[in-house]
Amino acid sequence: MKKIVTVSAATTLLLLGTFMLFAQQGGGGQAPAAPPEPMRFFVTSAGKGDGANLGGLAGADAHCQALAQAAGAGNRTWRAYLSTTAAGNQPAVNARDRIGTGPWHNARGALIATNVADLHGDVQRDRNNVRKPTALSEKAAMINGVGDMPNQHDMLTGSDSTGRSLPGDAAMTTCGNYTSNNMGSVMLGHHDRLGGGNVSWNATHASRGCSQANLVQTGGAGMFYCFATN
Repeated sequence: MKKIVTVSAATTLLLLGTFMLFAQQGGGGQAPAAPPEPMRFFVTSAGKGDGANLGGLAGADAHCQALAQAAGAGNRTWRAYLSTTAAGNQPAVNARDRIGTGPWHNARGALIATNVADLHGDVQRDRNNVRKPTALSEKAAMINGVGDMPNQHDMLTGSDSTGRSLPGDAAMTTCGNYTSNNMGSVMLGHHDRLGGGNVSWNATHASRGCSQANLVQTGGAGMFYCFATN
């Protein structure tokens, strides 16, 4: 009897040790949670403060990069989602052509769009996930929309709904390709898809002007979308 008790105690210790090791290695039938996807999309938490005068595409890109750097995502190349209109000897630039190929996730790891076609609904409309709960800033904060005070849902894009340049005078479509705060207007989208006629994320209506005050009066704050190209 004494020998049987000794063997049982040893067996119990062996089983207990095996169970603890199994638990430490993530056993118990539950796989370890996958890490969230890295941020490759955000709405700028603030504009540059000079209305639609962003210093051109280069200035807008630099703003995206600086905000991403402050948020710990500066290891990626960031581009502003902005189109420019042909002016002088400068050809038009399409926003869709300068943001990489995707996929893009927000600061909390939620998928925004898998690729450029889905982002713009080339095959099926509204395939993207640009909406108020997901169109977050680089700080993972929600941006004010319809019903909030102040409403800041207007996003600078200078684009049509397919993400391409608009025809016409650059002053009237992109505030002089984002170099002026005192002439023309710029096409805007709504990050919350509320208000306006077509509730588009990237081409809802033009601004009342190009100054910071004009953008605020229209329903924004000079903010725009940023995408990582890699």
